[in-house]
Amino acid sequence: VDDSVLGYSVKPVAPVIRQVLIGRGKDTPDQDAFERKLFVIRKRAHHAIWDKGIQNADDNYIPTLSSRTIVYKGMVLPEYIDTFYRDLSDPRMDSALALAHQRFSTNTFPSWDLAQPFRYLCHNGEINTLRGNINWMAARRHNMESELLGEDLEKLWPLIGDGKSDSATFDNALELLVAGGYSLAHAMMLMIPEAWDNNPLMEKKRRAFYEYNAALMEPWDGPAAVAFTDGRQIGATLDRNGLRPARYIVTDDDMVVMGSEVGVLDIPEEKIVKKWRLQPGKMFLIDMEQGRIIDDEEIKAELCATQPYQDWLDQTQIKLDSLPEEVAAMAPDPDTLLDYQQAFGYTQEDLKFFLGPMAVSGQDPVGSMGRDIPLAVLSDRSKMLYDYFKQCFAQVTNPPIDPIREESVMSLVSLIGPRPNLLNLKTGGSHMRLEVNQPILSNIDLERIRHIKEKVNSAFCTHTVDTTFAADLGASGMEAAVERICKEAEAVVREGFNILILSDRNMDADHVAIPALLATAAVHHHLIREGLRTEVGLVVETGEARQVHDFCLLAGYGAEAVNPYLAFETISSILPHLNGGELSEAEAHKRYIKAVGKGILKVMSKMGISTYQSYCGAQIFDAIGLNSDFIAKYFTNTKTPVEGVGLKEVSEETVARHRRAFSADAVLKGQLDVGGELAYRVRGEDHMWTPETISLLQHAI
Repeated sequence: VDDSVLGYSVKPVAPVIRQVLIGRGKDTPDQDAFERKLFVIRKRAHHAIWDKGIQNADDNYIPTLSSRTIVYKGMVLPEYIDTFYRDLSDPRMDSALALAHQRFSTNTFPSWDLAQPFRYLCHNGEINTLRGNINWMAARRHNMESELLGEDLEKLWPLIGDGKSDSATFDNALELLVAGGYSLAHAMMLMIPEAWDNNPLMEKKRRAFYEYNAALMEPWDGPAAVAFTDGRQIGATLDRNGLRPARYIVTDDDMVVMGSEVGVLDIPEEKIVKKWRLQPGKMFLIDMEQGRIIDDEEIKAELCATQPYQDWLDQTQIKLDSLPEEVAAMAPDPDTLLDYQQAFGYTQEDLKFFLGPMAVSGQDPVGSMGRDIPLAVLSDRSKMLYDYFKQCFAQVTNPPIDPIREESVMSLVSLIGPRPNLLNLKTGGSHMRLEVNQPILSNIDLERIRHIKEKVNSAFCTHTVDTTFAADLGASGMEAAVERICKEAEAVVREGFNILILSDRNMDADHVAIPALLATAAVHHHLIREGLRTEVGLVVETGEARQVHDFCLLAGYGAEAVNPYLAFETISSILPHLNGGELSEAEAHKRYIKAVGKGILKVMSKMGISTYQSYCGAQIFDAIGLNSDFIAKYFTNTKTPVEGVGLKEVSEETVARHRRAFSADAVLKGQLDVGGELAYRVRGEDHMWTPETISLLQHAI
């Protein structure tokens, strides 16, 4: 290298750069086997340094260890890269392909190791589902086996431990798939699939391919243009929304140039035989061994014909709508309903501004921006655990997605149940899957799932975990109760149950419900740590969830489907007052489900996420006012910029709310609490703007 071209601030942190030569031994009969061994060697070297906490471990990075490609990268201006790396200006250096990326650091601080390209790819955009993708990859450890990698697979864990940015993490996952036997194009289609759910024009074989593979891996979602190469093929693909540009030209002497801009190289117009752009969800591939461009149609037609995907779906897929009807639980009497509503923190505002309008219009209610009430941790009133979390926005340069206009690329489809071995490419017809069109379950839908074993004699086996604890234990009983449900969940999964229903239906005067969000996150993360999460589907049956934010949080922490039974019972109770009493119960429930679905899509879209599968488990939230120990244990890897309360205080609030609900409190005897979050109310939440402050302001001026 020639470091004279480095900037004054870069030179002091420039690493020592060395090349390593490794000979191919008798145990690697072909180049593919050699590549797999090099992959394992590199990962073992990485773990030997990083996992043991060696001093300055962060400064060690292997850009590539491959017999097919060499990666040159660093904190160097692009015009000096061939001066810094002298190889690149040596006339003996010859290559049929090159992948180059000039990166402007946005969501991560610039460093040598995060310069692009990575080992397989360059990425323009953001993977907004990253936390969930990492969680699901970690969760697959228990059921992942590979015929090609064999015992070497165990040496790779944690698989994506060195992924310090979204692009680096994506690259880690891609190289695992390729080492495990996927072709480069197949792996990219698995990670960034086309929009298949709402596309009636998609060819049947291709749709079957995507629908089958949806159970193998959730999409790595966000605006993305990804260029990739393994040294034999080079190509690019675009996310389903097409939110990043990628344009290419082909010349009459067989050169292809693709870039995020037109004219990245100065090529005479008369030499250009084709100009075009990459379209949403499409792929562009050049095979250097065949010496030709393979277009999107050919790539995907060939891949979709390699296995009988439709036959596999027919053998393994159950759609919830096709299951026999079930009888839903009985609705409570008015007095009992009121007690339940109060125990779960319902207010008059919930009925007036959320549940009622949603049941009538089928729309997520819209309000003005800005809230002049205290943060949950600073409020004098009892707050639900949901109130301590705030949905994140996309980090930097995402164009907004319109979930109404772009309905065709957005999907609420959820798959409930165990996930197949990601690296098993052959036995596709052996893993059952339960598909639901959207994640909000009616009371009847939930009973269908609860009794699925006896009704269709399928491979599914459902177990209901009671998420309540004895009221006489007081607030101190919650920690042991959470521990109990985690242990019970683990035990029944090991016994072979593959759908868990976390249920607070047993809540009554003698039993307190653990906050549904706490129960869901605790079980989800416990099963991830035990390597069992991909063995089971997680359904939440709760009286607590009612607003869109509640459902988004439950989804973000692992719920594949949610049954808000008390919300349905509340809507039924106010039905005579809705729409002149002309609305049927079934229609009101249906419109409420539709409204929640629209709301979830709206929340996903502001994060640049298109599919519920990607959003599930992605935990794209900041916790405001919850302490780090509480978050680390139950909401692992959630950011908590402001410290605050922990399990003790959450337990006390929950138990106090329950005690008041089932007591003879004069204020709550015949009606719900006023709430007062959306508007100022006597005995309601505090506001910055009150009648008194406005009156004083008027006097002052």
